[in-house]
Amino acid sequence: MPCLNEAETLATCIAKAKTGIEKAGVTGEVLVADNGSTDGSIEIGQREGARVVNVTEKGYGNALRGGIAAAQGKWVIMGDADDSYDFTAIQGFVEQLKAGKELVMGCRLPVGGGTIMPGAMPWKNRWIGNPSLSFIGQLFFRTPIHDFHCGLRGFSKAAYEALDLKTTGMEFASEMVMKATLKRIPMAEVPITLHPDGRSRPPHLRAWRDGWRHLRFMLIYSPRWLFLIPGLFLSLVGIIATLALCLRPVNAFGIAFDVGTQLVGAMSIIAGIQMVGFACFTKVFGIAEGLLPEDAKFAKVFKYLTLEKGLIVGVGIFLLGLVLFGKAVWLWKAAGFGSLSYADNLRLLISAVTAIIIGIQIISSSFFMSVLGLKTSQRRPPAVA
Repeated sequence: MPCLNEAETLATCIAKAKTGIEKAGVTGEVLVADNGSTDGSIEIGQREGARVVNVTEKGYGNALRGGIAAAQGKWVIMGDADDSYDFTAIQGFVEQLKAGKELVMGCRLPVGGGTIMPGAMPWKNRWIGNPSLSFIGQLFFRTPIHDFHCGLRGFSKAAYEALDLKTTGMEFASEMVMKATLKRIPMAEVPITLHPDGRSRPPHLRAWRDGWRHLRFMLIYSPRWLFLIPGLFLSLVGIIATLALCLRPVNAFGIAFDVGTQLVGAMSIIAGIQMVGFACFTKVFGIAEGLLPEDAKFAKVFKYLTLEKGLIVGVGIFLLGLVLFGKAVWLWKAAGFGSLSYADNLRLLISAVTAIIIGIQIISSSFFMSVLGLKTSQRRPPAVA
């Protein structure tokens, strides 16, 4: 149990945890990871027979990391010390762990069979925050877990160590589920009941701030959804618009599309290709730093897309842009460097400049990917030439 000034509820939680261990028919200990309590929580934990571990590094994730590191059992069940979880009813977690599951999540939400008692969760958390973030987590990571941020969960210590979690704050709980999903660790979900906590003080959780932290972390951890998919969409829309308007205006649905739309399409292509590049950079960096697991499909793609192939494509598009730009200058010269048709001239220049910028982007990105790949290749056989 992570603990920060939980004197009002800690003794009750410890007693319930002891009962839960006994009812589950296993041998275990109750461990309190104290994160700097000043209200007597440490003395209460010791008096009630729990093993208290002092974790000096501040943060929810740090408290959990310290407690899990000190745990001596094969399996660990973690839960908050505010008496909102019923620790007497952990049999379902133990049964799933015995069955070979490596991560067993509690589910408070009705969609997963859980129950939220009246007053147990603020309305914005119940109807907006948790359902929204859990839906995003399922969409981004294809996890079977319905309640992405439930604080009551069980896992094997071996699996936890294999996950190599990095975060130290509220994101710790999200990182555990995301990495377990990406590493395809066997998971299960157990319906639980969330009760109103027994504290008279406000909770440490700040709904909007911590919700944004979780959302931000999920986006950062999913370069596919943060960069790749939006980038591909922008690129596709931009290419269609630019090619359709590179020769003449287009009238559709009673609307005249001309160079203004072509310029917006060019912007869309440039932004989209940059985002696709960022997706690749983030993926390689994340794997190299251990933030993301190895990805066999990604490795195959970038084993094929070498630096040399990227340079060929980039230089080719760059030269195409130079040719188009040269044609624009030639037409200007043919007109005695005087005035030209505004629309026709701009239509050609937009295509030329867009191709030149894209060529430079691809050349630069290819070199940068190669540099990032050097570090990745020190961890495993090269996936990026």
